Amino acid sequence: MPRRLIKRYLPDRSSFHETSQLRHFKRFLHHPCLWHLNRRTVSGAVAIGLFCAYLPMPLEMLVAAMMAILFRVNLPISVTLVWISNPFTWVPLYGAAYLLGARILGMKTVSFDDMTMSWLMSQVVPLWLGSLILGSLLALTGYLLSRALWRLYAVRNWQQRRNRKEKICHPGDLEVK
Repeated sequence: MPRRLIKRYLPDRSSFHETSQLRHFKRFLHHPCLWHLNRRTVSGAVAIGLFCAYLPMPLEMLVAAMMAILFRVNLPISVTLVWISNPFTWVPLYGAAYLLGARILGMKTVSFDDMTMSWLMSQVVPLWLGSLILGSLLALTGYLLSRALWRLYAVRNWQQRRNRKEKICHPGDLEVK
């Protein structure tokens, strides 16, 4: 993946260590994998961030940060991806989760038009069941897609380097007119 592009938008390790609110957590934030950009740390962070985005609870970012520290994946990416779940996307995300959970449990469902955020939060069991299932599917899809895109990007770069090297190593192939 384009590391320079990702690094341009993510905070670096020193900015986290200098924040006074995080000084108590400094010992947990030292591991280099939490800040490193490679295929493993980024794809794991994508999976954690997308899974936590589907959790119907407050402080999903804290859960994503703890999971990133536990699994030693990129911390800023995992926390940033939680923002897919925001006030504009809550009803579609959690509404779909509720519908899936209610169908699995055999409960009677309501239409999307009748759903409000407060009503959805009262439907705890089907909402959480659907959220865990959809969050897991989204996390798996994000994980596999980010690994595949990273691999495609790397293969493309290898091919471009090989093509440049072949042009340099075989100057006789170029015709001079």
